[in-house]
Amino acid sequence: MKIVVMGAGAVGCYFGGMLARVGHEVTLVARPVHVEAIRREGLVIERADGIHRVSLAATEDPAAVAGADLVLFCVKSTDTEIAGETIRPHLGPSTAIWSLQNGVDNAERLAATLGRPVSASVVYVAAGMAGPGHVRHHGRGELIVEPGPGNEDFAAAFTAAALPVTVSGEVAGALWTKLVINCAYNAISAIAELPYGVFVAEPGVPDMMRDVVDECSAVASASGILLPDDLWEKVRAIASTMEGQMSSTAMDLARGRPTEIDHLNGYVVARGAAVGIATPVNRALLLLVKLRETAAAGVGRSFRPARPRPSHRPS
Repeated sequence: MKIVVMGAGAVGCYFGGMLARVGHEVTLVARPVHVEAIRREGLVIERADGIHRVSLAATEDPAAVAGADLVLFCVKSTDTEIAGETIRPHLGPSTAIWSLQNGVDNAERLAATLGRPVSASVVYVAAGMAGPGHVRHHGRGELIVEPGPGNEDFAAAFTAAALPVTVSGEVAGALWTKLVINCAYNAISAIAELPYGVFVAEPGVPDMMRDVVDECSAVASASGILLPDDLWEKVRAIASTMEGQMSSTAMDLARGRPTEIDHLNGYVVARGAAVGIATPVNRALLLLVKLRETAAAGVGRSFRPARPRPSHRPS
């Protein structure tokens, strides 16, 4: 199959690289620094079973989607419409599109931009870029994707590449479940600059996370979304299965880039306002991350607090 990854960061590089390893024709549309490294030395995939170097195509040009059987759309939620516009003129009539993005509404937003169906999917993988053209895999690597033309065949191809895919009509609930997990972990990891397994051990943090989950659950229920009964157990389990993982929000802040917080805790806050549900803990985390974004952008670095004036009061 000819597969193009649009927005090949850690998730896109990992899935694209694993598919290329088993012989699929994969092109990564990525940032220049990664494109140059991949063209020069191939894509490096670092996994528990060793370091693998994979030869595949890489480019900065979104026109690479032309002729693709499948496009894996992996850009940040903040860039969905802009990136969608860049590929729209080049898509073939039979090209399938999967949204592998955080948040719950990206597939819908992308479909509106492209004027064609987009399959929503839920991604479960822990990975990060260890350097240009070098992706480090920390765990998992499966997908849930909604039904669509050809999706069963694509799912079989992914599964054969050690990327298990389930085709399911219950993607909306799974997307919301992942959203709740992201809301519970991403902002705290970014604010504290700590991995999951460290900050959950701090007294009071699990209680705050439970408040986040309860707010998200109330908003989901008011929105007609059915979440699993064991949601809190699923949330807590992440600290064990991804103990050393830093959130994508933390990594964006570290690189001085805008985060997806508006599409995580920010989405819950906005949706909560629309359905009449108060979300004070999510709102606090949203605002704290926005302040960290401002600091990361260098705003206010020239500020110096005024020196206290000497007191002339009698002693």
